[in-house]
Amino acid sequence: MRAFSRPGDRMPVLLIPTLGPLHILHPRYNAVTVLELAKAFRPQALLLASYGAEDLEASTWRNHNELSLFQLLPWAEQSGVAVTALDNLSGQRRQAEEFREALSLYPRGKEILAGIAVLDQNLRTLLTSPITPESWSNTGFLQGLKDYLEGYKKTFGEGPATGFRQERMESVARRIRETHTSAHPEKAQSNIAVLVDALDYPYLLGLLPESQAPAARQPSEEERQRAILDRAWRLQEEDDWAALLSQLQEVPGPEASYLASQVYLAAGQVEDAFNLMEALVHSNFQQPAYLPGYVLSRYGQLADMQGKRDTALKAYRATLALSWAPPEAREAALAGTRSPFGLPGPDKGDHPAQ
Repeated sequence: MRAFSRPGDRMPVLLIPTLGPLHILHPRYNAVTVLELAKAFRPQALLLASYGAEDLEASTWRNHNELSLFQLLPWAEQSGVAVTALDNLSGQRRQAEEFREALSLYPRGKEILAGIAVLDQNLRTLLTSPITPESWSNTGFLQGLKDYLEGYKKTFGEGPATGFRQERMESVARRIRETHTSAHPEKAQSNIAVLVDALDYPYLLGLLPESQAPAARQPSEEERQRAILDRAWRLQEEDDWAALLSQLQEVPGPEASYLASQVYLAAGQVEDAFNLMEALVHSNFQQPAYLPGYVLSRYGQLADMQGKRDTALKAYRATLALSWAPPEAREAALAGTRSPFGLPGPDKGDHPAQ
């Protein structure tokens, strides 16, 4: 893999790896951590290494639960930071998913997939163990990512199975260098933040050795609050629900109210859950962008449980009228239009990581 930097090159470029839905598992590297890293770097531009222009325009990243972008893109718009998606070959990324799906249809393919089960498990262990900003420059952590990528490539070769990852990142690295130099030579020293998928990161880091990786930092209050919200999305029976409710009450914003209502519902306090949600739907609950769908569909369900069928139907129809809602929220709304909702079982939670 050829690096695109020359001795003496200076690139004020920060590579910020993203974990998709897995950010919800990491209090010290959650979606707001990614936002805080970008903000602290004061970038002139925000580049997306693992998505293409069509992905950005159509917001297809939302269906991949790219939690960091729910935080980064509104900030960039408000701050006047230009956002550009660099992966002109992003369609090839989908071929990796299609490749595995096709293999799973045939006995021999299933045998091959079973043969890389250890690789997959090692990756899961790596990405679900505690991660902090400095993890991305830790030699052992990076080697774990490289071991997975090299093992996978050794089994299947570089091509559809890998989503042409190396080819895509070589193209992205060239575009980053062009953005940094030839496109705007008068801004050659302007900071550029690059969001890159965790599995693309080792390639891009190798191709741009003069770029920077996230450094150790003290978590902000906003990160701490995000960690509380993430924990509430993953509510479990063994959790201290009273303590979690108390923490949620200290977190500002509509997402905390929604999650507090979820805790009340899980505890069987339907009326308290409904009252909190009813107050929420009469406020501003537009951000994060996944929240309106969850709020309206759950409000409909709670209204059904309170015997308020007309209110429930209005909420379900409002969910379906949104330009976008998480698939599980739309499914809940569609089901609710067909028949009234009953109390869910303990394994029927919903959150943006699902």
